[in-house]
Amino acid sequence: MVSRSYSNLLELASGESSSLGRLSRRIPRVVTASGIVPGLDSSSSSSDTDDADAGSSSSSSGPRDRTIIVANQLPIRAHRRPSGRGCGWTFSWDEDSLLLQLKDSIGVRAGGMEFIYVGCLRDEIPPCEQDEVSQILLETFKCVPTFLAPDLLSRFYHGFCKQHLWPLFHYMLPLSAELGGRFDRSLWQAYVSANKVFADKILEVISPDDDFVWVHDYHLMILPTFLRKRFNRVKLGFFLHSPFPSSEIYRTLPVREEILRSLLNSDLIGFHTFDYARHFLSCCSRMLGLTYESKRGYIGLEYYGRTVSIKILPVGIHMGQLKSVLSLPETEMKVLQLIKQFSGQSRTMLLGVDDMDIFKGISLKLLAFEQLLMQHPECRGKVVLVQIANPARGKGKDVEEVQVESHAMAKRINEAFGQSGYEPVIMIDKPLQFYERVAYYVVAECCLVTAVRDGMNLIPYEYIISRQGNETLDHALGLSPSTMKKSMLVVSEFIGCSPSLSGAIRVNPWNIDAVADAMDSALEMPEPEKQLRHEKHYRYVSTHDVGYWANSFLQDLERTCQDHVRKRCWGIGFGLGFRVVALDPNFRKLAMEHIVSAYRRTRTRAILMDYDGTLMPQASIDKSPTTRSIEILNRLCRDKNNVVFLVSARSRSTLSEWFSPCEILGMAAEHGYFLRLRRDAEWETCVPVADCSWKPIAEPVMRLYTETTDGSTIEDKETSLVWSYEDADPDFGSCQAKELLDHLESVLANEPVSVKSGQNYVEVKPQGVSKGLVAQRLLSTMRKRGPLPDFVLCIGDDRSDEDMFEVITGAVNGPALSPSADVFACTVGRKPSKAKYYLDDTAEIVRLMQGLASVSQQSALSLVPPH
Repeated sequence: MVSRSYSNLLELASGESSSLGRLSRRIPRVVTASGIVPGLDSSSSSSDTDDADAGSSSSSSGPRDRTIIVANQLPIRAHRRPSGRGCGWTFSWDEDSLLLQLKDSIGVRAGGMEFIYVGCLRDEIPPCEQDEVSQILLETFKCVPTFLAPDLLSRFYHGFCKQHLWPLFHYMLPLSAELGGRFDRSLWQAYVSANKVFADKILEVISPDDDFVWVHDYHLMILPTFLRKRFNRVKLGFFLHSPFPSSEIYRTLPVREEILRSLLNSDLIGFHTFDYARHFLSCCSRMLGLTYESKRGYIGLEYYGRTVSIKILPVGIHMGQLKSVLSLPETEMKVLQLIKQFSGQSRTMLLGVDDMDIFKGISLKLLAFEQLLMQHPECRGKVVLVQIANPARGKGKDVEEVQVESHAMAKRINEAFGQSGYEPVIMIDKPLQFYERVAYYVVAECCLVTAVRDGMNLIPYEYIISRQGNETLDHALGLSPSTMKKSMLVVSEFIGCSPSLSGAIRVNPWNIDAVADAMDSALEMPEPEKQLRHEKHYRYVSTHDVGYWANSFLQDLERTCQDHVRKRCWGIGFGLGFRVVALDPNFRKLAMEHIVSAYRRTRTRAILMDYDGTLMPQASIDKSPTTRSIEILNRLCRDKNNVVFLVSARSRSTLSEWFSPCEILGMAAEHGYFLRLRRDAEWETCVPVADCSWKPIAEPVMRLYTETTDGSTIEDKETSLVWSYEDADPDFGSCQAKELLDHLESVLANEPVSVKSGQNYVEVKPQGVSKGLVAQRLLSTMRKRGPLPDFVLCIGDDRSDEDMFEVITGAVNGPALSPSADVFACTVGRKPSKAKYYLDDTAEIVRLMQGLASVSQQSALSLVPPH
């Protein structure tokens, strides 16, 4: 059934859909109450209809003019105003917010694109002030605040996000109640409810035909489902700023499928690194059975006729903001102060800047620094580690433990190696102004970022740009204009920025000795090499800034969405299992009344059917036909107007045994190599007799892969060999199948065979053999016997059946069919196909065939003369 996304006012009022799309340009304020919006033109939009030209008026192919940025928090700082007249709040932009930096950096490149923000405020706004605050933020900042009740906010953010998702995505399993906590279904319900509130806020401002929606981070991973449900063609991107864990970790999450399917309701999903994207794709493969492929450099997942694109690009920093901070007088003064504190006393500064949480590896870094001082006494009194510990974003017992441990460790190191006027470790756990942090970057000889797991971490990027400095800072540092800049980085291999920093010393933060050696290498490295590494890093970081990242993402989102208007869409499924099927406008469900009507009025009929996956479900363990299927086939065959053919990949011996009760049924075995018109006829071949001398070459190769791939099997047919990996690990099986395909093509290059891969199999068969040959042979035979067929039905479910569809659809208006012939090419399931019709599953196929058989039986009874 077609799901119309926002078709009328009744749907809007019921809360099931919304037509606020075109209204967003003229809504005078944020709508805060549900109901019918005055002035709404209910006929102005129709997202999803049966018409082939549905959505043709959409402007998705025109210039991008507005993007709705959705994140947990708005890039806004709120300040409570002293009691008095007017609103009790004042607001300002949060200059440190990535979302604001994104807007500032991309504005010029995107031709002045307009941005609207949807998200929460950091401060709790009393309900009585929310309407006024909403209007101020919308009119002044183009921000739409999302207000969550305090209890819901706590269970959503501090509960599900920080207690379940955040630890799991950083590879921490809830092995005990103390480590991450057990899964709490009520917290999951709060997460769902909060995402629903965000969706409702987006509906107040979205123009679904024109706007792009860009959702950020793990707080809102099921938001795409709520939006897709209301607007089937919404142009929706999602970017995950945290790591995505391997399937072994992720699959422990009880709501794993709900989150995966919700993410797949996006058009474009972005990740910082290939590892994160690979883990996500592996989860889709293992848990949902989806496959992906790379086309012209773009990775895509086929999901119910929609292509979900995968984007891999690390975020950058705001170059303009950082350079402006470097030019501040305060920064210069702080730099001079730090030079006096460290360089003036012939001391070298190593710098760490981390949030105070369990994944930043602060204690491991301190242990490595302690090791450095123990192994290299010459560093004592000369090398200082300054550790800036930003306040943790979460809260709980684990954060407190990290804080206590870090301070205790710093105290121990200072007591063991400190001297008069010298503290080896300086812990700064108070909030610093950005310019102060930048000043530390400028003076530090090496920056240490040794998190045990981190999504991206932009500290190394900020450090590199700060070390490049400017003329004023060069003067403060005593550098001449011609002096080559230098910087050194020691980074964990488990953080997102690591792959892009090829000149950094990469370390395993758990290996204390290796990190200590890396610190020593950074201190002792020759100046020219430090300069070369810095130059390489600066070139990358300065050209791949936040604007580059955002513009690249939005360009890919536009490219991914450009075909939206050319497809028909259906919404199927309930709850978080909802998804949209997007298909060619001419691809329709085969209506029973339509085909029965054609069946009744026609007199020469050809019926071609696949078996596995068509008459018999693929998942069935017993593949032999049921008594009901045999009876339906016999009733169809007894109709003298019908020629019924079963076209299968199975061997002729199996088909002969299974369908022995069917006397008049025509059968084609092994994809059409063998053919017989009825049970008592001899098997014929559609092509010259096959030379199977290639089998002794191919079979040992297949056997090798079978031995090394647990769950795989070989099926030796008369003319073909099939290697199946249906029961193998999906990732490993797919990898082995690609290798096997290449291997077989190489060793069989001079043999008269073709090597093809399909869903969970690789097959070698004689060249020229296809199910399309069976269709050609049948139509040719019927043409010779006359009269020409005026009804053709062809049903199949996989790639091999596409050859039959191509033949019978190509025969329309040709000499093999009657000029008025009704032709039905039907595939099983809604998916891209050469067929023009589909039915959902094998149960519907069986009902269809039973319906046609009943028509034939009624016709036969009507011809029996009365006694």
